[in-house]
Order: sequence, then structure tokens, then C-alpha cells
Amino acid sequence: MAMQESLMIRDVPRVERPRERLVKYGRESLSNQELIALLLGSGTKRESVLTLSGKVLNHFDGLKLLRQASVEECMTIHGIGEARAVQLLAAVELGSRMASLSVEETDIIRSPADAADLMMEEMRHLTQEHFTALYLNTKNAVIKKKTLFIGSLNASVVHPREVYREALRCSCAAFICLHNHPSGNPEPSPEDIDVTKRLASCGKTMGVEMLDHIIIGDKRYFSMKEKGYI
Repeated sequence: MAMQESLMIRDVPRVERPRERLVKYGRESLSNQELIALLLGSGTKRESVLTLSGKVLNHFDGLKLLRQASVEECMTIHGIGEARAVQLLAAVELGSRMASLSVEETDIIRSPADAADLMMEEMRHLTQEHFTALYLNTKNAVIKKKTLFIGSLNASVVHPREVYREALRCSCAAFICLHNHPSGNPEPSPEDIDVTKRLASCGKTMGVEMLDHIIIGDKRYFSMKEKGYI
């Protein structure tokens, strides 16, 4: 265990490093420890940045207490100076402000074009297929965005259980699914259509409406709702 804790980022294969994994798989794929490591940037002469970020989480017993921390308290952790403490708390405050946005300040989805516009720049350049859900409240405001699967879409990969588990967690009224086609062509495959019908059917049973499944291409999109598949 001691050897693992002293492992430096440079000793970790590049594809497994937090920065590279965030770029390839999205920010949702990283643990809290890895996200804090990215904020800190580097470790000390004796400790890797991952070890240092782990110490931060241990000191504050997770993220909840970190929200209430002061600069001075952060600096009691060996390896955290004023600059790093300020970086951490600025990120915490930014996250807190985003979480407290009112409905009027969030994204309202009134049409398939609204959902496509919201996600186009984030998804159209991805080199792998990402399956994402936008969970909405009764006013069609986005209350949560979650990337659920990465990889080629098929019925065995995209399981309704995972999609609806998140829907229940955030008590949404409805949701919209989106995934990208790295080729840039948003035309649906037979697997895309099959996944859509399975998810929509489960929504009727669960009482949470699936409003649409949108495929993102390169500045183009395909709406399953508009084309009559839902």
C-alpha cells in the first residue's frame, strides 16, 4: 500500500492519468480525489498529487465539510499553501453557485432544437459515442445532466435500469436522451432505433416520460420524436 501511495503521476500510464481520462471519457468518469488532484495541479517532492488530494478528502471527511472550509484550515494540510487553498475554495464556491441557480437561470428545453443546441458543441467532436441524459423538471428546465454510457450503442450496453435510476434519484418529470455519432452523420442505426423504443416503453411503465432521443452529428442532429419513433 505504501508503494502505491507514493506512486507519482509520471509513473502512471498516460491513458490512466486524470487529465487524459477526463479528456477521453468526460469529467463524470473521474473520482472526487482525481478532480481535486486536477485542481491542485501537482504534488510535493515526496507525495504525488493524488496522495495530496486524498489527504484533503480525508481531512475534511469528504466534500461536504470541504464546502465549509476556510483558507486557513486548508493550509493546515502539509503541501497546501495559500495559492492551492484559494484554488480549492474557488472551485467549491463555483460549484455551490451553479447548484443554486434558479429555474429562470437554467436551460429550458422547449424543442428538440433546444436540446441539440445545448449539447452540440460538447458532443459533436467526441471520438467515441457518449450516451447522455438531460433530466427535466415540470417546467422542462434541466435539473441534471448525466453521461451514462460510453461506446457503441446497443441494447446490451444501454440498459433502461441505469437511465431510470438517475431519473428517480433526481425526481425528474421527464428526460431527453442524446448520443453522438463520431462520423458526423446523425442518421440512426437499427440499434439506435431499438434502444429508443425500449427506453420509451419502460418510461410508460415507470411514469417518467422520455421526451426524445437526439443523435448529435457535426452541426446536425436527428430527433427520434420528430421522425415518429417515439
